[in-house]
Amino acid sequence: MTDPSPSDVALELERLRGVVEAGFARLDGQLALVVQRGDQVDRQLADHEARLDALEKNRWPLPSVLALVAVIGLALTLWQAGSAR
Repeated sequence: MTDPSPSDVALELERLRGVVEAGFARLDGQLALVVQRGDQVDRQLADHEARLDALEKNRWPLPSVLALVAVIGLALTLWQAGSAR
């Protein structure tokens, strides 16, 4: 086996350096895309939380209104039953 010449070693190291740099650039691009998608998900989640909070705030009178209607209905029924006698 012959020893490689210094110029062959230098060329091979330069080729490996180029491959490693290209791989890091591709990986960096993929990581940037993942971070961007994560930011989009965070914004969507915050938007959904705000919309859910608004829905919960607007929903609170519904049980109260239903209870009030039931009490009025009961009062009318008792009044009609009392006036029928």
